[in-house]
Amino acid sequence: MNPNFSEPSPSPQTDKELEEAIDSFADIQEELNYFQAKDALRKLVANLDLTPEERAGLEGEIGGLESMLDKLERSVVQIAVFGMVGRGKSSLLNALLGQNLFETGPVHGVTRQIQGASWQISRSQLTPGGGEIAQVTLTGAGNSKIELIDTPGIDEIDGQTREALARQVAADADLILFAVAGDITQVEYQALSQLREAGKPMLLVFNKIDQYPTADRLAIYRKIRDERVRELLSPDEIVMAAAAPLVAIATKRADGSMGVVRSRGEPQVQELKLKILEILDREGKSLVALNTMLYAGEIQQRLVERKMSIREAAANRTIWNATIAKALAIALNPVTAVDILSAAAIDVAEILTLSRIYGIAMTELGAINLLKKIALSMGGITASELLANLGLSGLKGLLGIAAPATGGASLAPYLSVAITQASVAGVSSYSIGQVTKTYLANGASWGPEGPKAVVSRIITSLDETSIMGRIKEELLGKLSGRQYEV
Repeated sequence: MNPNFSEPSPSPQTDKELEEAIDSFADIQEELNYFQAKDALRKLVANLDLTPEERAGLEGEIGGLESMLDKLERSVVQIAVFGMVGRGKSSLLNALLGQNLFETGPVHGVTRQIQGASWQISRSQLTPGGGEIAQVTLTGAGNSKIELIDTPGIDEIDGQTREALARQVAADADLILFAVAGDITQVEYQALSQLREAGKPMLLVFNKIDQYPTADRLAIYRKIRDERVRELLSPDEIVMAAAAPLVAIATKRADGSMGVVRSRGEPQVQELKLKILEILDREGKSLVALNTMLYAGEIQQRLVERKMSIREAAANRTIWNATIAKALAIALNPVTAVDILSAAAIDVAEILTLSRIYGIAMTELGAINLLKKIALSMGGITASELLANLGLSGLKGLLGIAAPATGGASLAPYLSVAITQASVAGVSSYSIGQVTKTYLANGASWGPEGPKAVVSRIITSLDETSIMGRIKEELLGKLSGRQYEV
């Protein structure tokens, strides 16, 4: 290489063009993330596929998804402030706004939403017994908005409600402000830890610094930074502020002596404003999109768990009813061919009922084909059932025929054989139902394991002795009230 050669350095104009190109790409990616999040949430809300029974008790979660979608549609960034009573939460928000829109003092607030130049006032209950929140919406650039949300003092409510409050607001918020007014208390540390678990951007605001001499103020700040929250927050996430500083002004009294009067001074929140703007500028819509999808994912999981729990309960009832129906049909039919046909009919009906519970469209032919596949995969169980039906049905038939000749003496062994045969058939029906339930709950799929592996795993997990005992007990109860004619 020529030692006298050097690459030309890029011109300032080239640097600027490159920076603009990178910024433009970042903006496109941010918009794409936002659009994808909005589209995914729209589809989720539109396709919840919940029955009225499944919706019951989930109104809050469903409402949360709809609120999140509304938030994306309106391009809203939410900033929530937490803190104990007297830490200046409302004053901080008023200072950021430059207007006294939040009530100061203990908060039992109201929700305010801006529309044009006028304010609409309505009450917003956050959690049962947990007080209310105060909320202000500001119109920003383009269609974007910033919502500032005040919350009840964390020491005004009990620990359980406080934890629920933290989870709910933190789940919605895109940025969290936590206000303190001195060294952190144990209650504040616990609440801060709970909020930190939400994984959202957070700023710890050391407010009311005007109440401390400079040396004391710095000592408290260092203690908070280096000892109290070192494992929760980085130094960049801690700012000092004086939202409503009191300034001492010398005045002359009527008698000519000098006195001091304290009056409200200019808020010192410039550093806090810069930190907020830095976070919003750096993460912006991508932050909102990410937070929304994380929240939606958690809610969707709860909805799915609830839905599957209700469907499983209904499926289990169906399976047991089919088990007893099949056992009863087998017990009461002395003819082998009738035994086999009635058993198959009940199994098909069971599969069709389960398919409706899980919202899977299935024809009778589809149910028969599924029954065949399950029966082949069950192998030994269906073979033993067939042998039991053939053998026991023959014996049951002979005992029935012999009843007149024996003066009814053969009825007791007939009943014993019938219940044994019915119990074997019932176990088979129960097994088929459990396998079908698993198949349908998995979206009509056997998954990567395949049918034989799924069937084997389910059959192995069943306690046949327990199931047969339960079937016999229920059958005896049903058969004892019947009059038998053979």
